[in-house]
Amino acid sequence: MFERFTRGARATVKGAVAQAERAGAGSVTEEHLLLALLEQEGGRAAFAVTALGLHDRRASLDAAFAEARRRGGLTKADTDALAGIDLGAIVSRVEGAHGEGALDADRRGRRWWSGHRPFTPGAKTVLENALRVALGRGDRFIGEEHLLLALTAKPGVVADVLADHGATYTAVQRALYGSVADGGDGEGDAGQGRAQAG
Repeated sequence: MFERFTRGARATVKGAVAQAERAGAGSVTEEHLLLALLEQEGGRAAFAVTALGLHDRRASLDAAFAEARRRGGLTKADTDALAGIDLGAIVSRVEGAHGEGALDADRRGRRWWSGHRPFTPGAKTVLENALRVALGRGDRFIGEEHLLLALTAKPGVVADVLADHGATYTAVQRALYGSVADGGDGEGDAGQGRAQAG
């Protein structure tokens, strides 16, 4: 699969590893892939990220991810399912007993004997879904734009945070390719991506 990655997509994957290293994370997550995409210059994904105003709201994105990590990575769907339960109080009690960030699912500082950081199952799914997005569009390559679309299509914290910042699958598709009607309805691709990710 990696032979199909463009230079920019490969740089994004390498950038995600660097993001994980800078954060002291034990593995590369979907969040690291997104943060690496935000650092890319030139190309369709960088244009879409700028057009959607994500560069200007980087601090807001970082804060949303920090809050999600503090909650143990619970998504909006998880939170909705736990309606009526005061998650803030639970997080505060756990952190009071075990220290700040105790629910952070990444377990910072964990290293594998090889020194390499593995990709989480979620990050691997994003890479696989990028291939599906590319094939669905009839592209013979996997570019950063396919990675960005795959991040919005995979249910989870990253898709939730992006949607909260106006970057839904359809909005990203419009920013990348123009009117959704020009390249299909968009929702079919998003639904397909979500079905594949689930």
